[in-house]
Amino acid sequence: MKVSAQEEYGLRCILQVALHARRGRSNPLTLGEIAREEGLTVPHVAKLIRTLRKAGLVKSTLGRTGGYVLTRDASRISIAEVLAALGGGRLYDGGYCERHAGDLKVCTHMGDCSIRSLWGVLEELLEKVLSRTMLSELISSEKTMHAVLDERAPVACNSGAATVHCADCGLGEK
Repeated sequence: MKVSAQEEYGLRCILQVALHARRGRSNPLTLGEIAREEGLTVPHVAKLIRTLRKAGLVKSTLGRTGGYVLTRDASRISIAEVLAALGGGRLYDGGYCERHAGDLKVCTHMGDCSIRSLWGVLEELLEKVLSRTMLSELISSEKTMHAVLDERAPVACNSGAATVHCADCGLGEK
């Protein structure tokens, strides 16, 4: 799966809104504050936040002290939902074989395709992890997030063991 710039920057913007709320700040976060924190232009942030607002993930408050807040608690917003709102495509879908048939009308492997199995399983794993990972978890440190993901998707590490410490890269809690 290739993550687009829109998905990456949009996720970073909504994370800023979630961080702002977690720090106990009651005032909404402005586009300028998000842009400054993420090193993006205000117009670019405005475009991303507009997309997130249309998806019902953030809401705006008008006025001198206006800005943006989450529409619900960060623990109830999945990363899958955020990426879908930002235009996140699927790694594999039903039309994949038709689009990649080469010069033929039907893929030569249509009857028995190990590649289709690979993409299908990866898509399912990715969807499960992204739909179970909440915005509130992504606010944590890289080390903590790695431990969460190692426990959630142990097949991602060579050891395959469900632990809170990754034996391969050393991240996580022992």
